[in-house]
Amino acid sequence: MTTGSRSLLPDFCRLPRIAAVCGITQLAVILLFLSPLGVYPASMTSFLAASAFAQWLALASALLLCKAGPVLSRFSSPLSYALAATLSGMLSALAAWLVYVLDREFQYRALQHLHPAQFCLGTALMMALLSAVMLRYFYVRDQWRDQVRANAKASLQALQARINPHFLFNSMNTIAALVRRDPQTAETAIEDLSDLFRAALGDENAEATLAEELQIARQFLAIEQLRLGSRLRIDWQLQNNLPMQLRMPRLTLQPLFENAVIHGIAMLPEGGEIRVTAESDRGMLQLSVCNPVGDNQSTAGHGHALESIRQRLALYYGNSARLTTDSSNGLFCIRIGIPHAPAA
Repeated sequence: MTTGSRSLLPDFCRLPRIAAVCGITQLAVILLFLSPLGVYPASMTSFLAASAFAQWLALASALLLCKAGPVLSRFSSPLSYALAATLSGMLSALAAWLVYVLDREFQYRALQHLHPAQFCLGTALMMALLSAVMLRYFYVRDQWRDQVRANAKASLQALQARINPHFLFNSMNTIAALVRRDPQTAETAIEDLSDLFRAALGDENAEATLAEELQIARQFLAIEQLRLGSRLRIDWQLQNNLPMQLRMPRLTLQPLFENAVIHGIAMLPEGGEIRVTAESDRGMLQLSVCNPVGDNQSTAGHGHALESIRQRLALYYGNSARLTTDSSNGLFCIRIGIPHAPAA
């Protein structure tokens, strides 16, 4: 059997996945009781009993698939999925039979109106079908997440490739002009350039702290300021209690400043001021970068880098992070909100 035909069963050994199984199963119970067909007597007692039984089946099935996953993964995907759903159904049939026996032995009489074969077979089929649906859902979700991760990695690699040629060319020309006139400044610029490219060409999965990201941004702006001179002005408005050890994807902030310089300041003969504001509020870092734009100036050049950052933030923080843009009153602003903790 080739590697490409091996199955990719979802991992049921993680707590978030087990919690999702329990949640989906409970939703099925709720839908069953809301059905106008009246499958069960519509009472709170019967609902709680059915919920407890369903959660028992959900947990048992998740643990069974967790343990059996490595063995089932040896088969092709269709066969392993069918076996997983069948195992879940068989386990549910056994659990239903035990519940039926206990109900009869202790004379609860809650299931006396059902034939044992009907109760066991019905429970097994329901759990098998529900398991098949959940297996497909988790598979598609995992595939989507892998695709997002791959896109984010590709976007970062594109950013790394894009930062190299033009910026390096302009920076080296600037440094060459400074070597004889101001060797100390030229040496500092070379050190800044070295740090910037070390960050840009490192591991695409690496993280950085807020302090490191701001330092990279300052070094980038220092190099650009050597080239643009008084045309480039920076107004830093940073709150004192910023979470400087906040972890984030590497090269999250530098592209924002690169856009502000290339598509804003450098396009204006008189230059302009980049206003940077950052504050921490209710567990969120709020940061904005605003730069002036000309009346007829397009902001289309911002698209690729911003979409890359948006994808990487979504991968790292889920739906908790956001990136928005606004263009008004001659200013183009990029605003990001980042939670103090990454998504699970």
